[in-house]
Amino acid sequence: MTNHMIDLKNTDCALIMGSNAAENHPISSKWLTKARQERGAKIIHVDPRYTRTSQIADLYCPLRSGTDIAFLGGMINYILQNELYHKDYVLAYTNASFLVNDGYQFDPDTGLFSGYNEKGNNYDFATWNFKKDPTGTIMSDPTLQDPRCVMQLLKKHYSRYDIDSVCAITGSPKDVYMEVLKTYIATSAPDKVGTVMYAMGITQHTVGSQNVRSLAMVQLLLGNMGRPGGGVNALRGENNVQGATDMALLFGNIPGYLASPTNTAANKDLLNFIKAITPGAKIEGTAAAAATNLTEFSAAVDAGIKYSGWKGNSNKWITSMLKAWWGEQAKPDNDFVYHYLPKRDSKKNYSHMAIYENLSDPDPAKRIEGLLVMGSNPVVGGPNANREQRALANLKWMVSVDLWLNETAEFWTHQGQERAEKNNKFESQEPRDINTEVFFLPAAAVYEKEGTAAQTGRWVQYRWKGADPVGESKADLDIIYELGRKLKEEYKSSNAKKDEPIKYMTWDYGEHEPDIMKIALELNGKTIATGKPVEGFANLKADGSTDCGNWIYCGIMTTDAKSGEIKYKAKNRDNVDNSGGLGNFNNWGWCWPVNRRIIYNRCSVQPDGVTPWPGDEKRQLVWYDAAGVDAKGAPGIWQCKPPGSTIAPLDVVDFIATRKPDDPMWSKPFIMQGDGTGALFASAGAINDAPFPEHFEPWESPTENKMNKKQFNPIAKIFNDNKSAPDQYPIIATTYRVVEHWQTGALTRNLPWLAELMPNMFVELSEELAAEKEIENGDTVKIFNSRGDIEAIACVTKRFKPFTIHGKRVHEIGLLWQYGFKGYAKGDAANRLTPHVGDANTQIPEYKAWLCDIRRA
Repeated sequence: MTNHMIDLKNTDCALIMGSNAAENHPISSKWLTKARQERGAKIIHVDPRYTRTSQIADLYCPLRSGTDIAFLGGMINYILQNELYHKDYVLAYTNASFLVNDGYQFDPDTGLFSGYNEKGNNYDFATWNFKKDPTGTIMSDPTLQDPRCVMQLLKKHYSRYDIDSVCAITGSPKDVYMEVLKTYIATSAPDKVGTVMYAMGITQHTVGSQNVRSLAMVQLLLGNMGRPGGGVNALRGENNVQGATDMALLFGNIPGYLASPTNTAANKDLLNFIKAITPGAKIEGTAAAAATNLTEFSAAVDAGIKYSGWKGNSNKWITSMLKAWWGEQAKPDNDFVYHYLPKRDSKKNYSHMAIYENLSDPDPAKRIEGLLVMGSNPVVGGPNANREQRALANLKWMVSVDLWLNETAEFWTHQGQERAEKNNKFESQEPRDINTEVFFLPAAAVYEKEGTAAQTGRWVQYRWKGADPVGESKADLDIIYELGRKLKEEYKSSNAKKDEPIKYMTWDYGEHEPDIMKIALELNGKTIATGKPVEGFANLKADGSTDCGNWIYCGIMTTDAKSGEIKYKAKNRDNVDNSGGLGNFNNWGWCWPVNRRIIYNRCSVQPDGVTPWPGDEKRQLVWYDAAGVDAKGAPGIWQCKPPGSTIAPLDVVDFIATRKPDDPMWSKPFIMQGDGTGALFASAGAINDAPFPEHFEPWESPTENKMNKKQFNPIAKIFNDNKSAPDQYPIIATTYRVVEHWQTGALTRNLPWLAELMPNMFVELSEELAAEKEIENGDTVKIFNSRGDIEAIACVTKRFKPFTIHGKRVHEIGLLWQYGFKGYAKGDAANRLTPHVGDANTQIPEYKAWLCDIRRA
């Protein structure tokens, strides 16, 4: 979330898409209800199914799964055609005025942007750049009239997304869609702010990244980013999904969302790697581009790199991370042992689906031999789960770490094999014929361990242990720490160069059990000479004098000025709202980065840095105090409270607080962007598949794409072609969860009281479809497609209605994805029917829109 849960109370309108927030994130309802009661806020819910979120909403609008870009593209077109955008905000804080290279084009007939390479199925981004003058400055047109400026290209691109075309694609009723547009677009008024809330219904598509981009573009046009009550807010479905991605769970990252290096010439050494990930570092003629060593590069950074943004400090973050990982081994004269850092093969795919495709390779020599499955259950949760279960049998060994023996841990049993055969019609194997050696490590439940979790609003909170682990089960941290200790023991006598990354890895967090405070200090970072915490990532150094495991967590620890004691801010539990009623609760837990509750908060004030947006004084977070002085006594400083005020700071300034409002480098709010602006146009290399989001149909769709002639996203990742054709399988299916079960159900289906509350796998279908198929409520039905078939109990409701798509009636059904063959509550896994296709950027699977058919069993 760019904002946070409590901040929802500051909104004037909430647009909830791809989420059943009221059920899956119930605390959001509390604050949205408060916003309605105190501010008269409106709640809009857009979803294929009428849910409990729809019930609390002021306005519910149905849409067909997989058509979010069309829906939001129509909103963008309506905003632009009627000039309803927040003009001052858009001109000052977005790239709307930037001029795009003449070579950039989009062909609405083919659905392709300039630079498409059909053979490689990718784009050459050369034309997706901005024009620059001889000094390297991006050219712009403040009047927004130049035909090559982003604003005019944006208008042209979305002019095709008229109301009638959008409604024909999405199936949304025209009158309801119009009401959504008018209600939400009203937040473009300077004294209004709207928030966007989304979850997996937006992301789990072959255009998932572009769906999120569309939401962000709407928010930028309406002036809703960086302001209390606004933002683009991802609702995390697990209590520490945010923390997991912070720590580089994503295969293309190192901690702190920095790109991991590849085995390419551009990443051949530390200097080249840092240049490659630092915006502006390769602009010809700059000191940064000319730098031949890290010292020269760091000097250029400190002097200011043109168009680098805050990522100009990547050299400090990476060298400090290498120091944290390899300690005394990491030195300036050996490139801080950058060669120890694993390099991804640029030609290989490391995503979830790619792993199982690798395991399915007929050549054993090409396959991964072992797999550690920790807190995951792909036999239930993975797409095309039949294929993934069968692939596990090709492993030499597998380790499952969980609370119970889940479906993945027992994929090889008679029970698992019989279920797979039944669902996929392939021949089951006898357990004795499956050579995978399976180990099971029992894990501790959440209340049996302690440590931090980063919740959906980026608030990092410490949780104390409530009970000791049962039997031989251990906390995840203990399991990982012991594994690391054993590996180091195994390699300690090795003299092989290839073993040095493990041999010299810092792993001294305790003699027997890991000391959480030592790990927290490593993540925060310390000044090596003193051992004291670094107080914020701006103080990290690139010369090897600091270490830091994750730059965004730098500042979570502090040294008490009086006692000298090191304190962990994640343990803060001051429940006083010290933010002038905005609900930031600055001393409850700690929010990355540097306890900033609302990122991009420069947007909460007009470009002069002083004047609030008209009529919106109470939501201004930052002020430029020309009469104030900084820590060195220099005049002029940004503050998060009115000049002369005695109240506590409302937030933490999201840029360099000593820079003047008209500073050409730091006058823009989006400091992680090289040019500091909100990206209405995604320039070269920012995203793989489109500088402007374009509607494509899901990989499996019941209709042709009428917005352009390219049926589905040409850059989407298609792993295997077992496609379900619409003439055989005409019904759209989507997956979702119920509150009684958690994720794949491995936890909750083993608890009798929750199994009793929701005992059966069910499929939800409309009354109209049930009548067509002669299905009664409670019947056992089969849902089937080219990947298999499953059984479920029919739940016939009014919550689904048929869609009219291009004049044709189309049905959609919904299936729970939380059932398997283990536990008290058993049922077929919905994901035995989902495809192995994914988003062009993240490669998240397309769980939310695929085809099937249904009949009585």
